[in-house]
Amino acid sequence: MFEAIRKHSKVVMFVLVLLIIPSFVLVGVNQNYFTEKSPVVARVDGKDITQADWDAAHRQASDTLRSQNPGIDSKLLDSAQAKYETLERMVRDRVYETAARDMRYATTDVRLARELQNIPQIAALRKPDGTLDAEAYRALVGAQGLTPEGFESRVRYDLSINQVMGGVLNSSFSTPQEVKLAMDAVWQGREIQVAKFDASHFTGKVSAADADVEAYYKANPAKFQQTEQASVEYVVLDLDAVKSSIALNEDDLRTYYKENLERLSGKEERRASHILINASKDAPAADREAAKAKAESILAEVRKNPASFGDIAKKESQDPGSAPNGGDLGFFTRGAMVKPFEDAAYALKKGDISDVVTSDFGYHIIMLTDVKTPPRPSFEELRPKLETELKDQQAQHKFAEMADTFANTVYEQSDNIQSIADKFKLKLQKADHVMRVPGPEQKGALGNQRFLEELFAPESVQNKRMTEAVEVGTSMLAAGHVVNYSPAMTIPWEQSKDKAKTFYVADKAAELARKEGEEKLAAWKANAAAAAGLGAPIVVSREQPHDQPRALLDAVLQAPVDQLPTWVGVNLGAAGYAVAKVEKIVPRAAPDAATAQREQQQYSQVWSGVEAMAYYEALKQRYKAEIKAPVPSAE
Repeated sequence: MFEAIRKHSKVVMFVLVLLIIPSFVLVGVNQNYFTEKSPVVARVDGKDITQADWDAAHRQASDTLRSQNPGIDSKLLDSAQAKYETLERMVRDRVYETAARDMRYATTDVRLARELQNIPQIAALRKPDGTLDAEAYRALVGAQGLTPEGFESRVRYDLSINQVMGGVLNSSFSTPQEVKLAMDAVWQGREIQVAKFDASHFTGKVSAADADVEAYYKANPAKFQQTEQASVEYVVLDLDAVKSSIALNEDDLRTYYKENLERLSGKEERRASHILINASKDAPAADREAAKAKAESILAEVRKNPASFGDIAKKESQDPGSAPNGGDLGFFTRGAMVKPFEDAAYALKKGDISDVVTSDFGYHIIMLTDVKTPPRPSFEELRPKLETELKDQQAQHKFAEMADTFANTVYEQSDNIQSIADKFKLKLQKADHVMRVPGPEQKGALGNQRFLEELFAPESVQNKRMTEAVEVGTSMLAAGHVVNYSPAMTIPWEQSKDKAKTFYVADKAAELARKEGEEKLAAWKANAAAAAGLGAPIVVSREQPHDQPRALLDAVLQAPVDQLPTWVGVNLGAAGYAVAKVEKIVPRAAPDAATAQREQQQYSQVWSGVEAMAYYEALKQRYKAEIKAPVPSAE
């Protein structure tokens, strides 16, 4: 049967077309035959944001972050919280876009051109004649995956959107009286007397019987957990490893010396004087012609008597900075002057006077007065620096090639880490007590969360096979395997006796300290005159906590001001207990002018942010913005 179909495939296809097409004509083509409709996760101004839109936006944002931060933990980007933040950002952008369109905020071509010119990378692409290097501009925006038209459209869009919140942010203000009222309330102090019941003073009163300690051990298993650990072997391919394998060629080194001698020696410096006749490029043609004619006349005069250049500059030059000094501009290097001036100055020999040079400032007559050429170090003097630079450059190029080979070799020889170390001349590194989550002291490969996840993956733990090559830093790959693995477990009683006793005594001592502190607090509240053991009065505030525990400071500052003097007691946990008598409020001293100004700026920034948030919430209500996706839990 199938052979017959194969032989008469054209006839079969014709029959199928006759059967299928009429059914579509009669019934209609349902889009769900081919694609499943994506659910709506948010809506702004009646327009839906679908799950597919959300997924695409988050994927693009994650790819951008990964390219900018190669070592970032992928789990952070893929978390429910990160995805929800992307959705919130999409809703916010839609709200602003709708508001900009509704309020008719548009960006004119003139505004767009001005903003583009203010971007330093684009401004640097201007040619000496003032025009933009179109090819360099196309390459610049192309590096971001955009065409010039797409880039300009994005900038235009951003400028329009920024106008929505710009009015709120730029118009927000706060008066000095408001700032003073708020800051005085924040930084005011309290006069207090404190009595502390230190848990360490009660340890001698604790009786630690073996039976009690063992009961404590059994009741608190979480305190005696040993996390999973592994002994691992791993290799790291990085630029240093690549450099060590590079043998420099003497001819390449000498060629590099010749090509970079000027850079390594330092730039030539030139000193010049000039006479400037002002004429801006926007001046009327008649004014520019008159200025040029005057410059030509002065040029003829100084060429007759070059020694008079300084005197004529003092009299005729319209550059207020250099004219009093006879036109002297001091020493400068390439890049310090406008291009026409620089080209003319570097074409002169010492003592020469240039023709009239035109720039955006007007017309210049230049005299080169001195040339300072830096000494040229010999090849042998620069050899160490040359070797370092050339090795760095070659290592950067070679690393990309070796990285692919390394990754393939790790995959192909996943059961032989020693052969990989030998092939790439890498050090086989070993580590014990490695845990799934890196500690703050962990550096390098073992401080990279993704590499540890690969090491503790089931395939690696159970079969002791190599991980894939993991990027653990810029130009740094690592691969390794587990040698020995210890799962998480409760440490046996025999090994935990001493630790359990220490914990038991500390807990009981803290309990005794708390009990005595609470008893004293009750007694002193009943009879303040009988209070004994209180420290000398001190004034505490958020600016000056005087080393008081945070919990005590918060309790003191939150005590009701209409009930002063009053008493507060605070459980300090393992440290013990504290009792404080809050006597009175102590207003803060008037801040100096600089502090008051800084507080004014900070408060205004905070307040403008609050107003911007309120305005955004109003816009959300106006355009009926809502998120239908559930908010992820904090966990």
